Amino acid sequence: MEKVIFFGNGPLADYAEAIIKQRCKILFHAKSREDLEKVKEIKKAHPEAHGILASFGVLIKNDVLEIFEPEGILNIHPSLLPLYRGASPIESAILNGDTEFSVSVMKLVKAMDAGPIYYQTTLSDLPLCKNDIYKALAETGTKWIVNNLKKLPKPVLQDDSKATFCGKLEKNMGFLTPETDTAEHTLRKIVAFQTFPKPKYTFFGISCIVHEAHILKPNETAVLSIPCADRHSVAIDLLQPEGRKVMDAKSFLNGYSK
Repeated sequence: MEKVIFFGNGPLADYAEAIIKQRCKILFHAKSREDLEKVKEIKKAHPEAHGILASFGVLIKNDVLEIFEPEGILNIHPSLLPLYRGASPIESAILNGDTEFSVSVMKLVKAMDAGPIYYQTTLSDLPLCKNDIYKALAETGTKWIVNNLKKLPKPVLQDDSKATFCGKLEKNMGFLTPETDTAEHTLRKIVAFQTFPKPKYTFFGISCIVHEAHILKPNETAVLSIPCADRHSVAIDLLQPEGRKVMDAKSFLNGYSK
């Protein structure tokens, strides 16, 4: 059984860790900058241990990178690198209207998401659901890693001239602006901003988080909807008034429309 030192936080890491545990022994799970000193101790005691990273969110300096050479720390990045380098590749792909989603396994280097690529693939026909996309990409990348840890191929350099970048999501991004957005883009914001920064809209003067919605079909009626700039509307399925529990649109109207 291969030994692994795992780095990661959040949903991508959670799904990756579940796959790793099926085939490997995780010696340590690093979740913070402070954990990196422990990583060096464990790697010294177990030089055969592999490093796997999924959404760590902490800069790893050369003193840690070097102890995993020549294989390096294997970074599961949910995009077709060099596209979407940065902190929000899945969310950015959703917002940009992508209908296919990709994952890359790369060797971690000091420059952000710029290391050589061990493996890449693209998944089609995924539902427009942030959690499902995270799960599918994490599991696909991690399964490739655990199946190839014993004999990794030679990684291929990225073409830096084709790189695109995406930044961190900010709290103020969550407010929906349907007066200037199409229904499709409004829905994609609702999907992309689930968990953080949380998509928000004001109904009857009440600030609400929108949890589930869909584009209103022709001749379909909805008890609660948001009209958009392209004259189409987004129907609200589940929402949460500030400080209250999640409820369906009908229950919200019954309690708050008056």
